[in-house]
Amino acid sequence: MKKIIIIAVVILATIGAGVLLFKYGNTRPQDIPEKGEVITLQPASHIAIGATHDPYNSNPPTSGPHYAQPADWGVYTQPLPDEQVIHNLEHGGIWITYKDLDQDTKSQLEDIARRYPGSVILTPRPGNDSKIALASWGRLQKLASFDEKIILDFIRANKNKSPEPIAK
Repeated sequence: MKKIIIIAVVILATIGAGVLLFKYGNTRPQDIPEKGEVITLQPASHIAIGATHDPYNSNPPTSGPHYAQPADWGVYTQPLPDEQVIHNLEHGGIWITYKDLDQDTKSQLEDIARRYPGSVILTPRPGNDSKIALASWGRLQKLASFDEKIILDFIRANKNKSPEPIAK
């Protein structure tokens, strides 16, 4: 009798694990709902460095005219041109920008950016109208303060949701 109970428990545990794996194990990045405000996409044309163009429709921008050469992924201590980083967004990357933050918060953002070395750019951006902004292709999330869960959820949900999804 004891042997039958053990076999029944093993069978039920196996079935339960199979159900969970079927329900959650097949979730692919493209199946995760996107996060942040939807921003109307602007034409993604390449422009010469320094060329004039129509204004962007969000701050920071999430699409639109951009330079032909994207920036290297990683952490920057100086601002980069919007037109350069938009190319990274077109490649499926996430751009985290900040303004007027203390060093501890900057360090926390740097730690997150370093966890995603092939898909996240972190830069200061004096033109921000929020302390922290998370941008992806056609999506924007503004934060008044650091919130690791929101930032990580945004990265996971929006990475590679773009015309040229090649971010790692």
